[in-house]
Amino acid sequence: MDAATQSQSTTLHSSFRYKLISFLGPDHVQAAAPADAVAGVQPKMIVAPGNERDLAEVLRLSNEAGLAVIPRGGSTKFSWGNPPSRADLVLSTARLNEITEHAWADLTVSVEAGCTMQRMQETLAQRGQRLALDPLWPEKATVGGVLSANDSGALRLRFGALRDLIIGVTLALPDGTLASSGGKVVKNVAGYDLPKLATGAFGTLGVITRAVFRLHPLPRLTRSFSVATATAEETRRFIHAVQNSKLAHTALQARFESGAAPQVDVLFEGTEAGLRAQEAHLKELTETAGVTEASPDIWNARQSLWSSLKPESTALAKFTVLPAEIEESMETIAKSARARHLEWEGVVQATGIGWLRLEGDAKDLRVSLQELREQFERGTGSLLVLHRPAAMPSIDTWGNAGDALHLMKAVKQQLDPKNTLNPGRFVGGI
Repeated sequence: MDAATQSQSTTLHSSFRYKLISFLGPDHVQAAAPADAVAGVQPKMIVAPGNERDLAEVLRLSNEAGLAVIPRGGSTKFSWGNPPSRADLVLSTARLNEITEHAWADLTVSVEAGCTMQRMQETLAQRGQRLALDPLWPEKATVGGVLSANDSGALRLRFGALRDLIIGVTLALPDGTLASSGGKVVKNVAGYDLPKLATGAFGTLGVITRAVFRLHPLPRLTRSFSVATATAEETRRFIHAVQNSKLAHTALQARFESGAAPQVDVLFEGTEAGLRAQEAHLKELTETAGVTEASPDIWNARQSLWSSLKPESTALAKFTVLPAEIEESMETIAKSARARHLEWEGVVQATGIGWLRLEGDAKDLRVSLQELREQFERGTGSLLVLHRPAAMPSIDTWGNAGDALHLMKAVKQQLDPKNTLNPGRFVGGI
């Protein structure tokens, strides 16, 4: 950028900042700090509107000024995705944090995007209800961020994915429109199922301002059990035995680690008598290993993979495979890690969604991740690189988007023609 262009840019940002301060107040328009960098790209300012109409207006003004906007919730997944091609303004939903309506008799809740998952769950629990979802870092993760990243855990097996739980959403579009679908309707966008479209879109189509969810009752009691299996093949057999049985399990996952025997975890919910019957039936299914009651902390296994990251030698990835391919995928990971002397640890849910932590030399990590991605993509699987060491050679976060990419780009062009929101961060450079 030459001196004249840089001067024009500085003037633009300065005048734009004063325009935002005029209706948001100086406390809610701040200069960005180094800690606000987005995957290494430094934005100019942080803006925190207090309601969805102000947020939509900030977005409209940014869009007209040609500024790149990066939505931000609780920052728990702010580093995920590719580095943005531009980053001028971070649009925070921190002040949109209210639970606007808990229709407990109808088992629904309407909540603003900046509300944390933990706060919402605590409020719902007062009426004996919950959103049957177990995202990462619920004490910090916000509703909008969880939806944008499509983050769900082991409860997905019983209650479905986020797209099954969300029944309404309001989006602020780049042109300033507040568009809603399902739930409490403000304005509909004909032809689009906005709740499903916004879920997993990584903030590239609009900024989620509120959502409406279907709820489930809190369980009376829960009990977790673990079964040690000797090999990946034995793990597969046991998972299939549980899945094909009459057990009413709520969650099912397998934990793998280099140099250790696999573990399979099962979660049951219900009454005391029902849980005893489930435990007895589970023990009948075991072959060579016994069943031990486990701490509920085992369901934090995928979050534990992020603990004590070593910046110079740790990579984390999310992968998907067919449930029938869990054994093969674990063997593939183990083989690739052994070939490059990498330590590894993983957890995979019975749905075929897994999380992987690799440790070792940065160049070897890159080779292993690319190799695993290629092998998974030969079938119907995928591998997303969510964290990598700074020294590791560059690798695309998302991998191959497949035949859906042209449709995704068409929707992006329709809703965000100026490429204002999260430019370059999503699949295929969207």
